[in-house]
Amino acid sequence: MGFSAEGPVKADEAWIAAPKARLFVRSWTPVMAAPGKAPIVLFHDSLGCTGLWRDFPAALAARTGRQVLAYDRWGFGRSDTRAGGLAPDFVADEARSFFPALRAHWGLGRFVAFGHSVGGGMAVHCAAAFAGDCVALVTESAQAMVEERTLQGIREAKAWFQDEQQVERLRKYHGDKARWVLDAWTETWLAPPFASWSLAPVLPAVRCPLLAIHGAQDEYGSVAQPQMIADLSAGPSQLAIMDDTFHVPHRERADAVLELMAGFLAPIE
Repeated sequence: MGFSAEGPVKADEAWIAAPKARLFVRSWTPVMAAPGKAPIVLFHDSLGCTGLWRDFPAALAARTGRQVLAYDRWGFGRSDTRAGGLAPDFVADEARSFFPALRAHWGLGRFVAFGHSVGGGMAVHCAAAFAGDCVALVTESAQAMVEERTLQGIREAKAWFQDEQQVERLRKYHGDKARWVLDAWTETWLAPPFASWSLAPVLPAVRCPLLAIHGAQDEYGSVAQPQMIADLSAGPSQLAIMDDTFHVPHRERADAVLELMAGFLAPIE
């Protein structure tokens, strides 16, 4: 039976100096942490940040008995402002340019990578780049390629955010960076040069156990996305397709996601 702390969690925050920017980081540590268990690192989605994980990190730390770590990517949340657009290789660049600084700051050796949406692609790249230390990978609503369903969902979101009141909701988390955050998402993914982007070249370098979580009604990707991730990764893989679930399972069905995570990670140090 797997360890479950289900107890109080201590939260901390800090800023760290990465090669290109100062990044805001947070950690959640169970008071009764399971000894020897690798921490879980969270990679947020295209509009996300540490604040938008809400109470999920604390609940995940309590449920698994593991420390949970998260950060605001450059340009997001409380991290430094970023100018200009994102390069077509921005997903892979997260593993090259930023994750090593986070590992150094936390003194992080072995780790579990958990990525939501585009953060899932970043988690894949980190699992591949640091295959000797990544003990498990969880993708949630991750895109592995650019589908028409993905593009249509982004077009609809772009139109929705023409309403300034919707942008105001993002400013609560991103401040004056909110409009940049929106444009970085929509204009990067809708640009013709990004159409051929895929995780296919990097997935065979992922050797750790993998859990791919996906909502059956996800508006930004069909179930072909997690199937591709599971099929092309080199390690043992599990698919968890959640009925009546859209793009944010950890918010829509938090208890079910926590149960999946706890069960998957129970045998993993």
